[in-house]
Amino acid sequence: MREYVRLETAILLRRFAFQVNRAARAGDADSIHDLRVAIRRLSRCLRVFSQFYPDRSWKKIRQELAQLLRAAGAVRDRDIALELLAASGIPRRAAIVTRLQAERRKAGQELLLDIRRWRNRGFSRKWRTRLELQSGAGNA
Repeated sequence: MREYVRLETAILLRRFAFQVNRAARAGDADSIHDLRVAIRRLSRCLRVFSQFYPDRSWKKIRQELAQLLRAAGAVRDRDIALELLAASGIPRRAAIVTRLQAERRKAGQELLLDIRRWRNRGFSRKWRTRLELQSGAGNA
């Protein structure tokens, strides 16, 4: 079971790292959504299989993931609101739309800064080490 957990965790960590990079490049609604999905899946894996990781290494990682999830959520919430307004026929120049667009830009910039910090810290490599994943299985 331990090897299965290591392999699955490495796969989810690799997917998460891919989505972090994709969100940093594209920053569109789809990439932000996919980043949030990757965060939730990795976080759930860490919680469910916590007994297979050394000490409480998984807990700190989940806390860090939660911070990024909140930042991505601020962007995603505005994306959804803008989609709903567009679908309801609200003009693109309406005050509520322009306000939400400005909020989305600001939240997107903050998320991008967070992502850059994550990448500069080498989160993927550090987490593989903390979780004692096989180095070949989780290259991200």
